[in-house]
Amino acid sequence: MNWDNLAFVVFPYISLTTFTVGHAYRYVADPFHWNSKSSEILEKDRLKYASVLFHYGIVFTFLGHFAGLLVPQSFLTSLSITPAIHMRIALVSGMLFGLLALVGAGLLLWRRLSQPRVFRHSSANDLATLGLVALVIALGTYNVFFAHCDVLDTVAPWIRSILLLSPHPGLIATVPLTYKLHIVAALALLGFSPFSRLIHIWSVPVPYLFRSPVVFRQRRAR
Repeated sequence: MNWDNLAFVVFPYISLTTFTVGHAYRYVADPFHWNSKSSEILEKDRLKYASVLFHYGIVFTFLGHFAGLLVPQSFLTSLSITPAIHMRIALVSGMLFGLLALVGAGLLLWRRLSQPRVFRHSSANDLATLGLVALVIALGTYNVFFAHCDVLDTVAPWIRSILLLSPHPGLIATVPLTYKLHIVAALALLGFSPFSRLIHIWSVPVPYLFRSPVVFRQRRAR
């Protein structure tokens, strides 16, 4: 078995299986540690800027990857979104939100390392998670700015072939090395996520947006 088959056929399924089974097991077996272990109480000023930049950047980057890579171009063409327009949207949004996520991740990592109180309460797992996240974002941002590639005919159909259980690693044989490193690092992050603080991605407070308003009334003493 060559390296391409190992990295782009075997490893994706190992990563996705670990991601799915790991998160499900963790939710059932370890509900009391299902949180992000916030360090806000230790240091707040730097966190509020870094966290906002990172979360806005990473959420929109994820949505962009989902829409750009998993939705077939034939469907987008039926909506009058040509491949050229698709790529232009992907590049501009990738530059904007990739930079936001990269700056945010960099600030979060620097905060962990430079603030003594935060560093003392940071585990090796915390630092490894944040470092791996920053690496994935850095590689993706580099690709958007400097290593352009026709992902619509290479990476996108390869990802869909993986999800359809019919992998075609030959689709990304000619993809630049930095794209391959980005893919492998992202898969490693997916596989590692059930064992890290990243489990809180499933706890996004979406119902909060639709909850009824809370009314506070002042209680007057008789």
